[in-house]
Amino acid sequence: MAEAQLLAELTETKVELQRLKERISVGTPTIHKDLSLISLVLKWSGSEMGILLEEFLSSIESSGRMGS
Repeated sequence: MAEAQLLAELTETKVELQRLKERISVGTPTIHKDLSLISLVLKWSGSEMGILLEEFLSSIESSGRMGS
C-alpha cells in the first residue's frame, strides 16, 4: 500500500518536473545587467556631513540608466 502511494507521488513529481522544464525553456531570455556600475553610487551615511540625499538618489538613477 505504502509502496503504491510512493510510486504515485513519484510519477506526479516527474510530471511536474517535466512541466517546469518546459516552462523554463519557453520563458523569456535572461537579461544580464552590468553590476559594475554599482561602484558609481556614492556612499550615503545619513549624516549632515555626508553627501546630500538628492545626490545619492541621483547617482543611483544615473547608474541605473547606464546599466539598464
